[in-house]
Amino acid sequence: MFRLFEDKALRMRAMTVMIVVGMSGFVLGPVLGGSVLTHVRWEWLLVVNAPIALIACVGVRLGVPADRPEDLTDDVLDLPGALLSVTTIGLACYSLTSGVEHGWLSALTLASIVGAVLAAVAFVRHERRSASPMLDLGVFSDGIVRGASIAQIGTSIAMASVMFGLILHFQYAYGWSPVRAGLANLPIIVTMIAATPVSEWLARRFGHRIACLVGAAFLAGSLAGLSWGVEHGYVAIAACMVLMTVGLRTVMTICAVALVDAMPSNRTSIGAALNDTAQEVGTSVGTAVVGTLIAALVTTQLPAGTWGSDLVASFFHGERITYALLAIVVGVVAAGGALTLTDSHATEEPV
Repeated sequence: MFRLFEDKALRMRAMTVMIVVGMSGFVLGPVLGGSVLTHVRWEWLLVVNAPIALIACVGVRLGVPADRPEDLTDDVLDLPGALLSVTTIGLACYSLTSGVEHGWLSALTLASIVGAVLAAVAFVRHERRSASPMLDLGVFSDGIVRGASIAQIGTSIAMASVMFGLILHFQYAYGWSPVRAGLANLPIIVTMIAATPVSEWLARRFGHRIACLVGAAFLAGSLAGLSWGVEHGYVAIAACMVLMTVGLRTVMTICAVALVDAMPSNRTSIGAALNDTAQEVGTSVGTAVVGTLIAALVTTQLPAGTWGSDLVASFFHGERITYALLAIVVGVVAAGGALTLTDSHATEEPV
């Protein structure tokens, strides 16, 4: 998609649409999934995406022009690199779950940690030696690429942590149905659309670096606010969701533009892939971390049905600590990445 829009202003708008649609899926998924589960078994959720994928396939075939031969490369697929990357991320995330369930010094947990480290080392070694690497590690010598990737990971950690944590909060602590819990996240979609002028104004007025720093401050502030808001009702939580979404909208779009702009004209797909990978890694880490922290601070088995006051109080306490820690981590990661960006004003209309 990135190569379809050579003009930076159009590319920014296209990425706005993509991000809004993607975030809508995060919010609407629990709503639609909860509605379906009231009528059919959960296995049906596995086939829901099939007709959607078919429609997307037809749309791409009819609406997206074919690639020009000069824009393509003849690199072969790096299957070993893909396998090693999946193994690294999978074992790293599993080690967090295993630590809570089996103990941090258990054989299974230690084996998962060692396996993740070995897989990561093997991945780096393979990518450096491969003639057609899945990820050219040389691109990280560019500070913009390195910083934008780090910032994207930070934003995705924040997004996944809040989405996963609040679903637990609404359903278990409040006792809401899956549909109602999903609808409670609608402020994210509304703000994602409404925040477009704000994020673009920040980029035009102050440049990428300052705009991303402001977005990082919004992310950290929203997570710190949630550590207080979880005990003060839905309005307080919704206000934090709005602040977080403005930060997400600003950082995600600007970093995506920066990653693509940093690549050669025939390698923009690498920037797009790196952008997606950073977001997926952050999502995996965020979900694993918030689940691990809540399990360690509250209980490894969240009981169904109505919770007693003691368990609700314990859950709120665990949330306060979790979101406070995430505010520090996400703030440092996102701000550290933003500092490497330039003062580019990539959202300006061409004259």
